[in-house]
Amino acid sequence: MKSVVIATHNQGKVEEFKALMQNLGIEFKYLADFPEIEEPKETGKSFAANARLKAQYYAKITGELCLADDSGLEVLSLKGAPGVYSARYAGEEATPEENNNLLLLNMKMQTRRKCRFFCALALANPAGKILLESSGTCDGILLHEPHGTGGFGYDPLFWSTELHKPLGEATMEEKNSVSHRAKAIKKFCHQWRRVQC
Repeated sequence: MKSVVIATHNQGKVEEFKALMQNLGIEFKYLADFPEIEEPKETGKSFAANARLKAQYYAKITGELCLADDSGLEVLSLKGAPGVYSARYAGEEATPEENNNLLLLNMKMQTRRKCRFFCALALANPAGKILLESSGTCDGILLHEPHGTGGFGYDPLFWSTELHKPLGEATMEEKNSVSHRAKAIKKFCHQWRRVQC
């Protein structure tokens, strides 16, 4: 059985990865298993660049295959912001609530509220070679206030045009049927068996 480190401290993401990849025959490890490792600076200008950076960094340090994602929200009226800064939109130590509040403030006078979630995945081996990449998107409309307590991050502000409801009110199963991360992981799963690790 192959062992893969999922490079995230986000428990919500961990649960999504576990639910969507449970049939691959992979032994999963997480960054919580390596508390001594410092996080790298995410200096990439795109989600794909940051996913590659994190996958290579953690694979080299842990000596394991490493799967990293970089994902976030892109709002059309804000020219793609928060984008790669989604997790730290209101500052490096910002909480999800602070990020959501700043986004709502910046969108207060906007009538065009189209947005999308984007996810990029990258798998690297301990030598730092990228073995696999995939991506996925989820289209929606930014709400004027939070709805629901499910999901994490910007989910309560995101109206899914596929589910016809806020992601904050969606079940895990509903979210995993349409989310950007789910789509990227499904592509990853299709390619996994072709990867020579």
